This record gives sequence, C-alpha cells and structure tokens, in this order.
Amino acid sequence: MRVASATWPLERHADWQTYAAKLEAWVTSAEADLLVFPEYAGMEPCLTTPPARDTPQDWVDHAARTADDVLALNVDLAQRCERHILMGSLPVASEAGLVNRAHLIAPSGTVLWQDKQIPTPYERAHTTLVPGDPLRVFDTGLGRIGVLVCHDAEFPLLARAQPCDVLLIPACTDAPHGAARVRAAARARALEGACVTALSQTIGDVEGCCFLDTNRSGAGIFAPPDRGFPDDGILAQVPPKTSGWARAEVDMDALAALKDGRGEVAIPLDWPRSERAEQAPRVRLD
Repeated sequence: MRVASATWPLERHADWQTYAAKLEAWVTSAEADLLVFPEYAGMEPCLTTPPARDTPQDWVDHAARTADDVLALNVDLAQRCERHILMGSLPVASEAGLVNRAHLIAPSGTVLWQDKQIPTPYERAHTTLVPGDPLRVFDTGLGRIGVLVCHDAEFPLLARAQPCDVLLIPACTDAPHGAARVRAAARARALEGACVTALSQTIGDVEGCCFLDTNRSGAGIFAPPDRGFPDDGILAQVPPKTSGWARAEVDMDALAALKDGRGEVAIPLDWPRSERAEQAPRVRLD
C-alpha cells in the first residue's frame, strides 16, 4: 500500500475554480494509492466567500452549507485519478447536529465516513459541533483502514476499537505544542496497534477567519519500531512549516508478522495481560 499524507497549506482563493485546481494538482501529484488530507482542510473553499460575521459558529455553519459540493469534487477526483482519498474533514449537518466528518472515498466513487468522537474543549465552548456516528473500520482493496480525527487519536481506547492495518489521523492544530501532542499520539498508536499511522495536518495563517487563523504542524507516516520497519518507526515526514506530501510504502507482510506475534514484542497479543491490572493503590514512601 502506497500512502501519501499531506501537510496542507490553508489559503484563500479568488473563486471555487482556483480551489478545485489546487486540490486536483495535489491529488494528481501524490503518487500513492491512499491520500490523506487534514482535519478542516475541507473548509478551505468557504474562505472564498466569508460569512457575515467572523465567529467560530458562523464559520462552522458556513462550511456545512458547502459540504455537498466539496464532497462531489473529491469523489470526482478519486474516480478520475483512481485513488482512495480521505477528504479534508469539515462540518456536516447530521441527525445528531453538526459533526466534524472525514469522508473516505474509494476509486469507485463509494463514500463512507468517520465522525470525530470527542470535540475539543474549544469546539465545545465556541461551536455547536457534537460527537458524530460511532467508530467504524473500513475494509478496502488496500487493507483495513481506521480513522481518528485529531483529538480522538489521543485516546488509546478509541484506537483499540479500530483494529486496522493503517490508521489515518487528520489533524488541525494552532500551536507547536498541539502539533507535538498529536504527533506523539500518532507514534504511540502505531506501537500499540501494530499498525501504520498516517498523520496529516494543516499549516499557514488565514487572516479574517478566527476558526482557521493559525496552523502549526507537519505530516508524518509512522510504524511500530520493530522488525521490518525503521528503528525509530518513522517511515516519512515533512519538515516543519513546509507544505507537501509525506509518502511511504507500507509493507503489509511485515505488519501481519507483528500482529501475529512475530516481532520482538507482541503488544496486540499482550493486551489481555495489561487488562488484568487493577487501579494501583497509593503507597506512602517516607
């Protein structure tokens, strides 16, 4: 499986056609079977015509109104370029309310999605975004794929609920410590799950958009630091503050060996042993 994960520069565009041309150029240049775009990258088209007020909720509402058009563009590109695409997430209206949704699109044009499970404190305080549909795992012609949107990747139990070959982590962080937090989570999830994680993030500053004003991050593709993979577990990464693709070839046989317990450690097989632990008592040491 060839994976490409984007460090995506958020930009304003004069019109829809300019944005569409940018996205098509990225898709056609990816040279991969599976393309991963960041959290909230799907909101970029709505920057062409800002809402009347610059508030987080107004931007969320505005983006939700463009969701169908953005999805249609990505479906067309997936079919024409014969790629699996995790589209940049964006707010979408659902029965539960507005959710942060990442669509996974097959080359056939089939569309499924993963919603963010745990909105951040900022999202809860300043928007009406709510947890969306439950977690799912996608069986594809490339392998088994899971998706955790940004903050969700920081919770090991969510990743454990998605046994997969490749775990996609679209993210959007506005400060270096946030970017470091999600990167640390991506590497930990690869180790724990004997899977490859693909982290995609936004960069750049967007004046006049309080919701996407500052973006500090960088894409990376990570594996368990075990047999068949690099000693540090880093398959590919994009330098900080640099837009572009992180690309890696995923050795599915090496992954299968780790899942079967043929690595130096067998973390997936040893999870039951860890579950036997009870809450540790506090013991005083004078």
